[in-house]
Amino acid sequence: MDLDLPIPPAPVRPVLTELRLPAYKSHRGTVLPLAPLTFLTGPSGSGKSAALEAMAALARLGAGAPLGEVFPDPASCVPEWAAAGGRQGRGFRIGCTVDGPAGPVRLDVAVRAEPELRLMGERLTADGRVLLTTALRDPRCRSVQAEWHTAGSARVTRAPLPDDRLGTALLPLRVAGTTEGQRQVLAAAEQVLVALRSSFACDPRPDRMRSPAAVVEGRLRGGCGNLAEVLRRTRGECGTRHAALVAASRTGCAGAVDDLAVEDLADGTVRAVLRRGAHTATPVERLGDGELRYLALALVLLTGPGVLDVDPVAEVLSARQVLTVLADDFDRSLDRRQTAELLALAARMTRRGHIRLLGALREGTPVPGVDGANVAEGVDVAEGMDGAGGVDGAGRAGGPEGAGGARGAGGAGGADAVRVVHLADERDDPRGRDRP
Repeated sequence: MDLDLPIPPAPVRPVLTELRLPAYKSHRGTVLPLAPLTFLTGPSGSGKSAALEAMAALARLGAGAPLGEVFPDPASCVPEWAAAGGRQGRGFRIGCTVDGPAGPVRLDVAVRAEPELRLMGERLTADGRVLLTTALRDPRCRSVQAEWHTAGSARVTRAPLPDDRLGTALLPLRVAGTTEGQRQVLAAAEQVLVALRSSFACDPRPDRMRSPAAVVEGRLRGGCGNLAEVLRRTRGECGTRHAALVAASRTGCAGAVDDLAVEDLADGTVRAVLRRGAHTATPVERLGDGELRYLALALVLLTGPGVLDVDPVAEVLSARQVLTVLADDFDRSLDRRQTAELLALAARMTRRGHIRLLGALREGTPVPGVDGANVAEGVDVAEGMDGAGGVDGAGRAGGPEGAGGARGAGGAGGADAVRVVHLADERDDPRGRDRP
């Protein structure tokens, strides 16, 4: 099936264009520019998984999840080099930039992990203007003091917000939108939330995929353990995409593949099978780990948020939302042929504009559209605003504007179709030694 069809003009939709890790696990001042298709490479310990975890955490915070659910082990997120922050404790900082109708909007978050998990500061900025800032003023209170732009009779509005939730996610419930300033705040917050909540962290688990699946809601979970249930749904709802998945499976699975079918079992569950002729079928539990991961990732790339376990903003049309897939160890268990086919499929689907992908690859994996000689090496680092990782109680949650970061291939900004960013191992980087 030919997926290289003319690309229709898409409306301006919010997209993640930058991930910032001022102080998070092994990262210090890292800035990752994001293209429609972005891959992180580097040696073990360079922070690829940590970057994807931070992105997934921002997505969950954007959906309104409390800090305790997003960071069940917050102490592990604190960099080893982080200095004790006195009364403020030790913590970590993460942030992102979302581009869209409101222009580039920056979100920066500071979290205290020790002695107890609390949101210390948050800042939402657009066009050089601070639209929202929060700060923990009184450690005895379970709230932060929030200020957001009003531009009415009062320049700002002040109110307490919970110290365990992202303030940006609460703004649509707190801001009336009666002044131009309030409408600017709401537009920026909505843009960030639409992009974050359209994220799907995907790590196919072959051990779970081999078990029959219950027929519940037909939405693929991150571990893809209910692959058979989702195949049952997509096979009946969209013949075009199912045909594309069957065509892709012929490259990723050994032997001839005529169809991907689903069988109903006596206990009410279903299992997926590969049809190999009129009278031959191979249950998926007989497939190798690489074949199962290949099928799951291909299914994710060929479908949309309607069949994935994501929590998009219901008030915004799906046509104005872009799905962002987060795939750590994208090529784990895959052979070269499977990896090449999935990368080509990812490049085609992200080029169409309805899906973006941020993944991690083993070093040396060739990526279509990127010359290996152009993949930038190393990570630029920048000092945080308040030293080595103590959190700032004044609400200064982000690093300085223009802070350095990982350099990627494919040119500047997020307009390029494909970007590869090579993360250096801090242990081999003299800039990472003897940090305070």
